[in-house]
Amino acid sequence: MHRNPPWKVLIFDWDGTLMDSEARIVNCLRAACVQHGFADQHDDAYKNVIGLGLREAIRALQPAQSDDIIEQLATDYRTRYMVSDTTPSTLFAGVPDMLQTLEDAGYWLAIATGKGREGLNQVLDQTGLHERFHVTRCASETRSKPHPQMLEEILEQLGLQARDALMIGDTEYDMEMARHIGMDALAVSYGVHSVERLMKHQPLACLDNIVQLPEFLLNLTATKTGIHS
Repeated sequence: MHRNPPWKVLIFDWDGTLMDSEARIVNCLRAACVQHGFADQHDDAYKNVIGLGLREAIRALQPAQSDDIIEQLATDYRTRYMVSDTTPSTLFAGVPDMLQTLEDAGYWLAIATGKGREGLNQVLDQTGLHERFHVTRCASETRSKPHPQMLEEILEQLGLQARDALMIGDTEYDMEMARHIGMDALAVSYGVHSVERLMKHQPLACLDNIVQLPEFLLNLTATKTGIHS
């Protein structure tokens, strides 16, 4: 791969982009809400809030509830997700090799996720990917998507500008977050939001498989520079 890419850092969403964790998140959101006496909702309602910070996601599901109730639901969710729920969550096929290829090509890698810090650290430990990422930011330590604060903090830590980064994600929250600060965005079609929703935010493209990313970047670099590997 050409070593002068148009971006210096690739910023990945986690859930639904690198890890197939949708079922586990839905199960834990549903169980927390039902346990507290709230009516069950369709899967789509739970899927729709994946990508937001935990409190923001629960607030979207239960908009009429007090802050105390939202916090109780959030605590219940965290316990289920971190300890008791056994629904499998695995990396999408080819992710480790894809990340290695990108790093070898000279990219810095980062994560901007709606997960809490404890949850992200857990999955990074489980997957052995802690050392792969230069910077990680979580909704629990900054503002939730689609506010761009976590992207701003990543850029500040790396000493980069928005033009130096590409945001990659599966939700319109990722696309909006990038657009708010003039950052390029790339969507993936296999996550929780439909292609139609994603494309309304004008990403560069929408990939059907994350392992297509190195080739996409290589072809784009060749187009921009006139240099082919």
